[in-house]
Amino acid sequence: MDLDPRRLAVLAAIARRGTLAGAAAALHVTPSAVSQQLAQLEHSVGRPLVDRTGRRAVLTAAGRALANRAEAIARELAEAERELAAMSGRAAGLVRVAAFPTVIRHLLVPAMARLAAEHPDVTCAITELDGAPALRELRLGGIDVTITERDAVRGTEPRRQVTVVPLCEDPYRVVVPVDWPPVHSYADLADRPWVVGPPSSTAGEVLDRLGRERGFTPRRAHSCVDYPAVLALVAAGHGATIAPDLALRGMDRAGVTVTGLAGAGARRLDAHVTAGRAQLPAVEAVLECLKAAVP
Repeated sequence: MDLDPRRLAVLAAIARRGTLAGAAAALHVTPSAVSQQLAQLEHSVGRPLVDRTGRRAVLTAAGRALANRAEAIARELAEAERELAAMSGRAAGLVRVAAFPTVIRHLLVPAMARLAAEHPDVTCAITELDGAPALRELRLGGIDVTITERDAVRGTEPRRQVTVVPLCEDPYRVVVPVDWPPVHSYADLADRPWVVGPPSSTAGEVLDRLGRERGFTPRRAHSCVDYPAVLALVAAGHGATIAPDLALRGMDRAGVTVTGLAGAGARRLDAHVTAGRAQLPAVEAVLECLKAAVP
Protein backbone atom coordinates (compact mmCIF):
# COMPACT_ATOMS: atom_id res chain seq x y z
CA MET A 1 0.00 0.00 0.00
CA ASP A 2 1.54 3.28 -1.17
CA LEU A 3 0.29 6.16 1.02
CA ASP A 4 1.93 9.14 -0.65
CA PRO A 5 1.83 12.12 1.80
CA ARG A 6 1.03 14.47 -1.10
CA ARG A 7 -2.05 12.46 -1.99
CA LEU A 8 -3.05 12.36 1.67
CA ALA A 9 -2.78 16.17 1.70
CA VAL A 10 -5.21 16.26 -1.21
CA LEU A 11 -7.65 14.07 0.71
CA ALA A 12 -7.34 16.35 3.75
CA ALA A 13 -8.08 19.38 1.58
CA ILE A 14 -11.21 17.67 0.22
CA ALA A 15 -12.31 16.95 3.79
CA ARG A 16 -11.86 20.58 4.79
CA ARG A 17 -13.44 22.12 1.68
CA GLY A 18 -16.22 19.66 0.97
CA THR A 19 -15.72 19.69 -2.81
CA LEU A 20 -12.97 18.73 -5.23
CA ALA A 21 -13.07 22.21 -6.75
CA GLY A 22 -12.64 23.79 -3.32
CA ALA A 23 -9.71 21.54 -2.56
CA ALA A 24 -8.15 22.42 -5.92
CA ALA A 25 -8.47 26.15 -5.18
CA ALA A 26 -6.86 25.72 -1.76
CA LEU A 27 -3.99 23.68 -3.21
CA HIS A 28 -3.58 26.00 -6.23
CA VAL A 29 -4.01 23.13 -8.71
CA THR A 30 -6.71 22.16 -11.19
CA PRO A 31 -9.78 20.10 -10.18
CA SER A 32 -8.57 17.49 -12.66
CA ALA A 33 -5.27 17.16 -10.78
CA VAL A 34 -7.16 16.70 -7.50
CA SER A 35 -9.37 14.05 -9.09
CA GLN A 36 -6.33 12.18 -10.43
CA GLN A 37 -4.52 12.27 -7.07
CA LEU A 38 -7.65 11.03 -5.32
CA ALA A 39 -8.12 8.21 -7.83
CA GLN A 40 -4.51 7.10 -7.36
CA LEU A 41 -4.91 7.15 -3.57
CA GLU A 42 -8.12 5.12 -3.77
CA HIS A 43 -6.36 2.63 -6.05
CA SER A 44 -3.55 2.33 -3.50
CA VAL A 45 -5.85 1.58 -0.57
CA GLY A 46 -8.22 -0.56 -2.64
CA ARG A 47 -11.47 1.13 -1.53
CA PRO A 48 -13.43 4.35 -2.18
CA LEU A 49 -12.53 7.28 0.01
CA VAL A 50 -15.02 9.88 -1.26
CA ASP A 51 -18.70 9.51 -2.14
CA ARG A 52 -19.21 11.56 -5.31
CA THR A 53 -22.94 10.87 -5.80
CA GLY A 54 -24.02 14.25 -4.38
CA ARG A 55 -22.98 17.82 -5.10
CA ARG A 56 -20.50 17.71 -2.23
CA ALA A 57 -17.63 15.32 -1.74
CA VAL A 58 -18.54 13.27 1.34
CA LEU A 59 -15.78 11.14 2.79
CA THR A 60 -16.39 7.46 3.47
CA ALA A 61 -15.39 5.95 6.81
CA ALA A 62 -12.03 4.97 5.31
CA GLY A 63 -11.68 8.46 3.85
CA ARG A 64 -12.31 10.13 7.21
CA ALA A 65 -9.79 7.87 8.93
CA LEU A 66 -7.11 8.66 6.35
CA ALA A 67 -7.93 12.39 6.35
CA ASN A 68 -7.44 12.51 10.12
CA ARG A 69 -4.10 10.79 9.74
CA ALA A 70 -3.20 13.23 6.96
CA GLU A 71 -3.76 16.19 9.29
CA ALA A 72 -1.48 14.60 11.89
CA ILE A 73 1.16 13.93 9.23
CA ALA A 74 0.94 17.55 8.05
CA ARG A 75 1.58 18.76 11.59
CA GLU A 76 4.57 16.44 11.92
CA LEU A 77 5.98 17.63 8.58
CA ALA A 78 5.55 21.27 9.67
CA GLU A 79 7.44 20.51 12.87
CA ALA A 80 10.18 18.77 10.87
CA GLU A 81 10.34 21.80 8.59
CA ARG A 82 10.72 24.07 11.64
CA GLU A 83 13.49 21.91 13.12
CA LEU A 84 15.44 21.72 9.86
CA ALA A 85 15.12 25.45 9.31
CA ALA A 86 16.36 26.09 12.84
CA MET A 87 19.40 23.86 12.17
CA SER A 88 20.23 25.69 8.96
CA GLY A 89 19.76 29.09 10.54
CA ARG A 90 17.88 30.33 7.48
CA ALA A 91 14.20 31.01 7.05
CA ALA A 92 12.82 29.72 3.77
CA GLY A 93 9.53 28.88 2.10
CA LEU A 94 6.20 30.36 1.03
CA VAL A 95 4.01 32.29 3.47
CA ARG A 96 0.47 33.12 2.30
CA VAL A 97 -0.93 36.32 3.81
CA ALA A 98 -4.46 37.75 3.58
CA ALA A 99 -5.08 41.42 4.36
CA PHE A 100 -7.12 44.46 3.37
CA PRO A 101 -5.95 47.43 1.23
CA THR A 102 -4.61 49.84 3.88
CA VAL A 103 -2.53 47.08 5.48
CA ILE A 104 -1.31 45.83 2.09
CA ARG A 105 -0.28 49.32 1.04
CA HIS A 106 1.28 50.64 4.24
CA LEU A 107 2.49 47.54 6.11
CA LEU A 108 2.89 44.60 3.76
CA VAL A 109 4.58 46.42 0.88
CA PRO A 110 7.38 47.84 3.09
CA ALA A 111 7.52 44.55 5.01
CA MET A 112 8.09 42.65 1.77
CA ALA A 113 10.97 44.96 0.84
CA ARG A 114 12.58 44.26 4.21
CA LEU A 115 11.84 40.54 3.85
CA ALA A 116 13.59 40.42 0.47
CA ALA A 117 16.67 42.09 1.94
CA GLU A 118 16.89 40.11 5.17
CA HIS A 119 15.29 36.76 4.25
CA PRO A 120 15.73 36.23 0.49
CA ASP A 121 14.60 32.59 0.69
CA VAL A 122 11.17 33.53 2.05
CA THR A 123 8.38 34.28 -0.42
CA CYS A 124 5.26 36.17 0.65
CA ALA A 125 2.07 35.68 -1.39
CA ILE A 126 -0.63 38.28 -0.66
CA THR A 127 -4.39 37.89 -1.10
CA GLU A 128 -6.81 40.78 -0.59
CA LEU A 129 -9.27 39.24 1.85
CA ASP A 130 -10.44 40.15 5.34
CA GLY A 131 -13.07 39.54 7.98
CA ALA A 132 -14.89 36.22 8.29
CA PRO A 133 -13.86 34.94 4.81
CA ALA A 134 -10.17 35.43 5.66
CA LEU A 135 -10.52 33.67 9.01
CA ARG A 136 -12.32 30.81 7.26
CA GLU A 137 -9.44 30.49 4.78
CA LEU A 138 -7.03 30.48 7.69
CA ARG A 139 -8.99 27.70 9.39
CA LEU A 140 -9.18 25.69 6.18
CA GLY A 141 -5.48 26.04 5.47
CA GLY A 142 -5.77 28.23 2.37
CA ILE A 143 -3.62 30.92 3.97
CA ASP A 144 -1.05 31.00 6.78
CA VAL A 145 -1.55 34.52 8.16
CA THR A 146 -4.41 37.01 8.05
CA ILE A 147 -4.40 40.58 9.33
CA THR A 148 -7.57 41.57 11.15
CA GLU A 149 -8.93 44.85 12.50
CA ARG A 150 -11.23 45.54 15.44
CA ASP A 151 -12.27 48.46 17.61
CA ALA A 152 -9.47 48.65 20.18
CA VAL A 153 -11.98 48.85 23.05
CA ARG A 154 -13.05 45.28 22.30
CA GLY A 155 -11.01 42.37 23.56
CA THR A 156 -9.52 39.69 21.33
CA GLU A 157 -11.92 36.85 20.60
CA PRO A 158 -10.24 33.51 21.41
CA ARG A 159 -10.06 31.15 18.42
CA ARG A 160 -9.13 27.49 18.46
CA GLN A 161 -5.86 26.52 16.79
CA VAL A 162 -5.02 30.15 16.00
CA THR A 163 -2.18 32.25 17.42
CA VAL A 164 -2.90 35.99 17.64
CA VAL A 165 0.08 38.35 17.27
CA PRO A 166 -0.63 42.03 18.12
CA LEU A 167 0.77 44.46 15.54
CA CYS A 168 -0.33 47.98 16.46
CA GLU A 169 -3.14 50.40 17.29
CA ASP A 170 -4.13 52.69 14.41
CA PRO A 171 -5.84 55.88 15.71
CA TYR A 172 -9.13 57.01 14.18
CA ARG A 173 -9.60 60.58 12.96
CA VAL A 174 -12.83 62.44 12.27
CA VAL A 175 -12.73 63.95 8.78
CA VAL A 176 -15.16 66.56 7.38
CA PRO A 177 -15.56 68.55 4.14
CA VAL A 178 -13.25 71.55 4.07
CA ASP A 179 -16.12 74.00 3.51
CA TRP A 180 -18.11 72.89 6.58
CA PRO A 181 -18.17 75.26 9.58
CA PRO A 182 -15.40 74.63 12.12
CA VAL A 183 -16.01 71.50 14.23
CA HIS A 184 -15.28 71.97 17.93
CA SER A 185 -17.20 69.01 19.39
CA TYR A 186 -19.23 65.98 18.38
CA ALA A 187 -22.35 68.06 19.03
CA ASP A 188 -21.45 70.05 15.90
CA LEU A 189 -21.84 66.81 13.90
CA ALA A 190 -24.98 65.43 15.56
CA ASP A 191 -27.27 66.46 12.67
CA ARG A 192 -24.73 66.08 9.90
CA PRO A 193 -24.63 63.20 7.37
CA TRP A 194 -21.94 60.54 7.55
CA VAL A 195 -20.06 58.48 4.96
CA VAL A 196 -19.00 55.25 6.66
CA GLY A 197 -19.10 51.48 6.30
CA PRO A 198 -22.08 49.42 7.47
CA PRO A 199 -22.54 48.76 11.21
CA SER A 200 -20.91 45.36 10.70
CA SER A 201 -17.65 47.04 9.59
CA THR A 202 -15.10 48.21 12.12
CA ALA A 203 -15.48 51.90 11.19
CA GLY A 204 -19.27 51.54 11.32
CA GLU A 205 -19.02 49.94 14.75
CA VAL A 206 -16.80 52.81 15.95
CA LEU A 207 -19.29 55.41 14.70
CA ASP A 208 -22.13 53.69 16.58
CA ARG A 209 -19.97 53.62 19.71
CA LEU A 210 -19.24 57.34 19.37
CA GLY A 211 -22.95 58.04 18.98
CA ARG A 212 -23.74 56.16 22.17
CA GLU A 213 -20.92 57.83 24.08
CA ARG A 214 -21.70 61.35 22.81
CA GLY A 215 -25.48 61.12 22.83
CA PHE A 216 -26.37 61.33 19.13
CA THR A 217 -27.69 58.99 16.46
CA PRO A 218 -25.46 59.08 13.37
CA ARG A 219 -27.27 59.81 10.11
CA ARG A 220 -25.72 57.45 7.58
CA ALA A 221 -26.05 59.11 4.20
CA HIS A 222 -23.68 56.77 2.32
CA SER A 223 -22.30 53.31 3.08
CA CYS A 224 -18.81 52.75 1.71
CA VAL A 225 -15.75 50.80 2.91
CA ASP A 226 -13.16 51.83 0.29
CA TYR A 227 -11.32 54.76 1.87
CA PRO A 228 -10.35 56.56 -1.37
CA ALA A 229 -14.03 56.50 -2.35
CA VAL A 230 -15.05 57.57 1.18
CA LEU A 231 -12.71 60.58 1.10
CA ALA A 232 -13.90 61.50 -2.38
CA LEU A 233 -17.47 61.65 -1.05
CA VAL A 234 -16.36 63.69 1.94
CA ALA A 235 -14.40 66.10 -0.26
CA ALA A 236 -17.52 66.55 -2.38
CA GLY A 237 -19.42 67.64 0.74
CA HIS A 238 -21.60 64.56 1.16
CA GLY A 239 -20.75 63.86 4.80
CA ALA A 240 -18.21 63.41 7.57
CA THR A 241 -16.32 60.18 8.14
CA ILE A 242 -14.09 58.30 10.56
CA ALA A 243 -10.83 57.07 9.06
CA PRO A 244 -7.73 55.45 10.60
CA ASP A 245 -4.34 57.08 10.26
CA LEU A 246 -3.04 54.40 7.88
CA ALA A 247 -5.95 55.02 5.49
CA LEU A 248 -5.18 58.77 5.45
CA ARG A 249 -1.46 58.27 4.91
CA GLY A 250 -0.46 59.38 1.43
CA MET A 251 -4.06 60.16 0.44
CA ASP A 252 -5.10 63.31 -1.39
CA ARG A 253 -6.60 65.48 1.34
CA ALA A 254 -7.72 68.28 -0.93
CA GLY A 255 -11.28 69.20 0.00
CA VAL A 256 -11.23 67.62 3.48
CA THR A 257 -10.28 68.69 6.99
CA VAL A 258 -8.93 66.24 9.53
CA THR A 259 -10.40 67.54 12.77
CA GLY A 260 -8.71 67.52 16.13
CA LEU A 261 -11.66 65.84 17.85
CA ALA A 262 -10.49 63.43 20.53
CA GLY A 263 -12.17 60.25 21.68
CA ALA A 264 -12.61 58.41 18.39
CA GLY A 265 -10.32 55.68 19.64
CA ALA A 266 -8.33 53.35 17.43
CA ARG A 267 -8.53 50.11 15.54
CA ARG A 268 -6.40 47.22 16.68
CA LEU A 269 -4.45 45.40 13.98
CA ASP A 270 -3.58 41.78 14.76
CA ALA A 271 -1.97 38.98 12.80
CA HIS A 272 -3.81 35.66 13.10
CA VAL A 273 -1.59 32.68 12.36
CA THR A 274 -2.41 29.00 11.93
CA ALA A 275 -1.20 27.52 15.20
CA GLY A 276 0.69 24.71 13.49
CA ARG A 277 2.73 27.22 11.47
CA ALA A 278 3.21 30.01 14.00
CA GLN A 279 6.74 28.89 14.94
CA LEU A 280 7.99 28.23 11.43
CA PRO A 281 11.02 30.46 10.75
CA ALA A 282 9.51 31.73 7.47
CA VAL A 283 6.30 32.81 9.22
CA GLU A 284 8.27 34.34 12.07
CA ALA A 285 10.34 36.29 9.54
CA VAL A 286 7.21 37.70 7.89
CA LEU A 287 5.78 38.71 11.27
CA GLU A 288 9.04 40.38 12.31
CA CYS A 289 9.11 42.39 9.09
CA LEU A 290 5.45 43.35 9.55
CA LYS A 291 6.13 44.66 13.05
CA ALA A 292 9.15 46.60 11.77
CA ALA A 293 6.96 48.24 9.12
CA VAL A 294 4.57 49.70 11.73
CA PRO A 295 4.97 53.52 11.63
